[in-house]
Amino acid sequence: MLWALIGILLGIIFGLISHFTIPVEFIKYTAVVIIGILDSLFGGIKGELTKEEYDPIIFITGLFFNIILALGITLLGEKLGLDLYLAVTVVFIFRIFSNLAISRRALLEILKKRKK
Repeated sequence: MLWALIGILLGIIFGLISHFTIPVEFIKYTAVVIIGILDSLFGGIKGELTKEEYDPIIFITGLFFNIILALGITLLGEKLGLDLYLAVTVVFIFRIFSNLAISRRALLEILKKRKK
């Protein structure tokens, strides 16, 4: 999990330093990919904090599945003339908030146990 956080931090730093711009046609796709990545990241953090069976292979495959699913639904919506990327965004954001809430509770439990 530490390597994932280091990679994200390096990616953010690289993104801020570089002057790369994303074409307007790809903004929807970029947004759902970023949100899918964040969903997987916070799911991994939740798994690590709650001591669930965290497996890096499950994390990586879930990450790629989220990205492919988000891109597929966004592409389908574009072909049908619907804004399905909004549905993808809502679902991933809901999952992110859910994972954060569970992580917060688990972190508080860990801190309570250390305090005793």
